[in-house]
Amino acid sequence: MIPHRLASTLLMVSLAAVALPAAAQQKLLPAQSSIAFEIKQMGVPVQGHFKKFDAQINFDAAKLAASKVNFTVDIASTTLGAPEMDSELPKPTWFNTAKFPQAQFTSSAFKALGGGKYEVSGKLVIKGQSRDVTVPLAMTQSGATTTATGVLPIKRLAFKIGEGDWADTSMVADDVQVKFKLALSGIPKLP
Repeated sequence: MIPHRLASTLLMVSLAAVALPAAAQQKLLPAQSSIAFEIKQMGVPVQGHFKKFDAQINFDAAKLAASKVNFTVDIASTTLGAPEMDSELPKPTWFNTAKFPQAQFTSSAFKALGGGKYEVSGKLVIKGQSRDVTVPLAMTQSGATTTATGVLPIKRLAFKIGEGDWADTSMVADDVQVKFKLALSGIPKLP
C-alpha cells in the first residue's frame, strides 16, 4: 500500500503534467532552409552553398536575454556547382576540412530592432579562426513555421580561407556575402 503522503504527491505531479502543455521543441527544418554565399572571382560573381547544417535553438522574442542559438555547418558539404572547383575547397589552402570539418556560430546576445528584425551577436569560428560578428536577421511566421532570413558579410582572409597565392584579392575578393534562409518550428508567436 502506498503511504498517503506519497500518493498525494504522485497525484499532484500527475495533475500538473496533464494541466501544463508541453513546451514545443524548437528545431531547424533543413529541407526548407538554405545557406548560400557569393564571392567574386576576377570581378565575376560566383555562387555557392552548403548542403549540410544544423542548429540548436532556444528563441523567444519575449525573453531575448535567455534566447540562444548554436549553429554548425558541415564545411565538406560546400559546393560551387563545378566538380573541379569543389575538389579544391577541402584542401588546406581553402577550408582544410580534414582539420576543420565544421564552421560554428554561437550566439551571445539577441537585440530586437522592431518590425520582426533582430541582431544576433556571437562568435563565428571558421577554419580555427574565431571572430565576433553581428548577424542581422528578419523573422516572419506562417502557421507553425518561423523563417529567419539575412545576409552576413564576412572577410574570407580573416578566417584564412584562400591562403598562399589565393590571398591575392585581385583574383578572389576578400568580401563574401553569406545568405541564409532558416525555417524553424516550435518558435513562440512573434510580437
